[in-house]
Amino acid sequence: MIIYGDSLSGNCYKIKLLCSLLNIEHQWIEVNIMAGETRTSEFLAINPNAKIPLLITKQKQPLAESNAILYYLAQDSQLFPQSVLQQSLCLQWMFFEQYSHEPYIAVARFINKYLGSPADRLQELESKKEGGNRALAVMEIQLQKTPYLLGDEMSIADISLFAYTHVAYEGGFDLNEFPAILAWISRIEHQKDFIHIG
Repeated sequence: MIIYGDSLSGNCYKIKLLCSLLNIEHQWIEVNIMAGETRTSEFLAINPNAKIPLLITKQKQPLAESNAILYYLAQDSQLFPQSVLQQSLCLQWMFFEQYSHEPYIAVARFINKYLGSPADRLQELESKKEGGNRALAVMEIQLQKTPYLLGDEMSIADISLFAYTHVAYEGGFDLNEFPAILAWISRIEHQKDFIHIG
């Protein structure tokens, strides 16, 4: 398999982390978005949406969207639940990540870390912090009840939300306000074959 990605991107890190945890052999091709490498005619021929991560399966099928790639790669592994209800709860958290979490925490991180919090985006940054803190509060409630988002076992729901949560401080979020999340981050970081972002 081939994976196109940017090692500093949380969405790409999800895939890199999953591959490490499950020992999935693959070829990683580093892509520089800022240099326009997803806008070349060669890349657009594979993914017209011009985004990474992008997986090329063994059958040469391109597959985009980070959580869809997680779903594909985790089938028949300990990181994807067996019951339909647990699978649905897993997808619920992954949809939550894309709609209620990533648009706030990842964007705040980008504005703060990569753009240097320019004056013309400070108001946007503050609004992102408000939405991000709401998402973190939702996670905190669940993680006060169970070690992982689906219960006692780690799943791709945890990987999906871990990617940007564990670096949320880079977007100006104070994770000390969320002790259950901090404990969850530690549990994931102590998994066998865990790798850091970057």
